[in-house]
Amino acid sequence: MSFGEVMGLLVVVGGMIAVVGMLTEAYKARLRVKEREYEAMIARSAAGRADAEETERLEARVRVLERIATDKGQDLARQIEQLREPVAN
Repeated sequence: MSFGEVMGLLVVVGGMIAVVGMLTEAYKARLRVKEREYEAMIARSAAGRADAEETERLEARVRVLERIATDKGQDLARQIEQLREPVAN
């Protein structure tokens, strides 16, 4: 091989190494973007779960308040009616 052929081969190999390096960096950048997307998705999912848990907690409280209002309301009505009746001595 002549000097020119060796130099040409080195340029081609160097070019291939540079192209592989650029492709590798592009792939790494794409992986970083995907990782950020997944992290954002996980954060949204966690926030959704927290909202669902809060909603469930509030619904349970409303059910308790409804039960108190309906149960105590009937009891309260009965007590009011008893107060309206004349007291027998």
